[in-house]
Amino acid sequence: MLSNRAITIGAIAVVGITLLSTAVLVVVLRDAPPKVVLEAVRTSASIGVGTGGAAALWLAARRQRSTEVSILRRDHDATETRVTELYGRAAEQLSADKAPVRLAGIFALERLGQTYPTHRQTIVDLICAYLRMPPEATEDRERSEHGGPQEFEVRQAAQQVLVTHLRLAEEPDDDSRFWPDIALNLSGAVLHTFTFSRCRVRSATFADASFHGPAVFRGTLFEQHADFRGVRFRGLGDFRRVGFEGEGVTFRGASFEGEVDFGTNTTAVLTGAMTRVDNDARRKWPEEWTERPSAEHAGWAELVARRG
Repeated sequence: MLSNRAITIGAIAVVGITLLSTAVLVVVLRDAPPKVVLEAVRTSASIGVGTGGAAALWLAARRQRSTEVSILRRDHDATETRVTELYGRAAEQLSADKAPVRLAGIFALERLGQTYPTHRQTIVDLICAYLRMPPEATEDRERSEHGGPQEFEVRQAAQQVLVTHLRLAEEPDDDSRFWPDIALNLSGAVLHTFTFSRCRVRSATFADASFHGPAVFRGTLFEQHADFRGVRFRGLGDFRRVGFEGEGVTFRGASFEGEVDFGTNTTAVLTGAMTRVDNDARRKWPEEWTERPSAEHAGWAELVARRG
């Protein structure tokens, strides 16, 4: 911002230059006819007035720009305040006792992320944290890992929100629902029927997670990092056409209990992974990997790289 002193000095400079140029013209044209001298003085005065007008316009433009910046900052602050309030309200709903309220919190977070892209990673982090937290135990042992049928539905909805916004659109021009450059942290989570096909994420951590039912990653791209250490696949593990880019991709300690399909186009490092071999489940590994019966665990085999 210009100070009053700077504006005053600028105005004095414009007036001084105008008077000086007028005096110089009068001296130089002292032998010229009076009409010529008068025109020169008028020209000099016009230049001074024009310079002053230009300075006034410049100051007006600066004032307008300052006003616009103030409005933008005020709008930004108001938006951030509103987003914080909505985020806090939705997060509070996730801790409600009633499942429908928690479900409303999930969908409120989804709507918030769709409207405000800069907050998408934070919203994904909150949804992942919810899925990582174990639900309260119930009398039904079969449902104890999921907190009962209503909580099971809430968690299915949370998974579906992630899949919906991390899945690439079928049409290249229809990517309005896709959230790019997202990192997932689902370590230790209990996931049921996790259909994460044709998705794209910056990185994903599933360490020590447990997949019940199908875990479908077909066509998904992990751009930088994928961590499947200690993961337990109780059902189908579908990794056909999965892209593992970057470094740090590992399945060490992972266990495959059901059907496995890595197809023919997926390259993965399976050192330290185990698979059950005492059932009739179909297993298809990357061509550079094979099974070796485990000496320590009956009915299991470890994945080893083929020689040569």
